[in-house]
Amino acid sequence: MTAKDFKIHILPVSNKLLRFAIQFLKDDEQAKDVVQDVFLKLWQKREELAKVENVEAFAMRMVRNRCLDMIRLNRSVPVEDDKIRRLNDGKSDPDREMDLSETALLVRNAIEKLPEVQRQVMWLRDIEQMEYEEIAGITEMEINALRVNLSRARKKVRDELLKHQNYGIERGENTAAKVF
Repeated sequence: MTAKDFKIHILPVSNKLLRFAIQFLKDDEQAKDVVQDVFLKLWQKREELAKVENVEAFAMRMVRNRCLDMIRLNRSVPVEDDKIRRLNDGKSDPDREMDLSETALLVRNAIEKLPEVQRQVMWLRDIEQMEYEEIAGITEMEINALRVNLSRARKKVRDELLKHQNYGIERGENTAAKVF
């Protein structure tokens, strides 16, 4: 692979790799370091990349593995301050914006509580909008297992939101008993 081929086929996925690394590490600088390391390794293995069927999935797997190595090494992941952007360039109703911000925070927290596999599958499918085949290449899981994990992850997030919307009251409970 020439430098030109590398620029055409590998470098355009840098933003996706960076977002994926940030999702794992919760630290922009560490994530940038991981992506740089991966690019360096890809460049060093550029002659072998012709044998790789899906270079993007291969790079994503390398990022995942490098992030997991860093997490294991540090044994603590810094918790990122919640950075919720303005949703409608500041023109929306402040109450609605606050509700949406709170909901986004609840969703984020619910996703972070998921088991690692479910969190990773949900991120790749729902946030990165990747196809099941790509996710299977990255995670080395069967497509049916991906679907099951994604379904379970979505259900857990949905249940957490419903639980919060009902102020902690589980569905089907008798609320009269709690009042009196």
